[in-house]
Amino acid sequence: MPIDLTRFGLGEMLRCCLEIRRVARNEPTMEATARRVCGFFYDELTTPEGARACALVRCYKTHAYGHLPDDLRRFAKRALRSNEAEVELTDSMRCLTLLATVGDDPSWNERHLSKGHQAVPLPSPQIVQRAPMIAQLIHEFGLALSDVVQPSPDVMRKLEGKTYGVFHVAEASGSPYIPAQAQFVERHAIRSVLGFGGSLAGGDLFAVILFTRTLISNDIADRFRTVALDVKGCLVPFAEDEVFEPGPTAR
Repeated sequence: MPIDLTRFGLGEMLRCCLEIRRVARNEPTMEATARRVCGFFYDELTTPEGARACALVRCYKTHAYGHLPDDLRRFAKRALRSNEAEVELTDSMRCLTLLATVGDDPSWNERHLSKGHQAVPLPSPQIVQRAPMIAQLIHEFGLALSDVVQPSPDVMRKLEGKTYGVFHVAEASGSPYIPAQAQFVERHAIRSVLGFGGSLAGGDLFAVILFTRTLISNDIADRFRTVALDVKGCLVPFAEDEVFEPGPTAR
């Protein structure tokens, strides 16, 4: 049943949480689960007129470079070189990895087709700071960049006690945190951006990001802290070897 994103009250929030748990049930991998979650938000969140509220929905998680599939390791290595950063590539280096993507453009419906976001290396706080949306998302989740770049046992314990964070840009147009203003924000009439997520096992983070055509108020954005808890409940059961599906070649 469609949910008007501009009237996302307590009842809509509870219905959203129940539906997320239903649609994500019994999937074999974290990636497949994330794809169902993104598809739910894309299909069910609407404008007051009944049109889709989201132009694009994506789910990311941080993941150790050494545990990525071969194609994503190659992608991350190329991305690091293009950054002109003299950084030693280690198995423990975290990458912000695209788990699932659903959107208006056909190329937005397959994570392997993403040209710049399949696996974004996070080798140091200084380099992460160069990606303003990622850096601000981490800050608004209540974390230091160093907590995400190299999660230590102390950081993992700290993350367990964190509430679920929200990254919210009410007006995407002209925002320094949302890149590709002309090619993406203006071209696709993006009004607001909302990210929500939290911690997973081993100190890794997940985030679902909605790029919407309708205004998201602060009150509505804050309700997605609770939604994040239900999304975590769908993602957290998967073991390390149950995160990714085989790539297009393997399939």
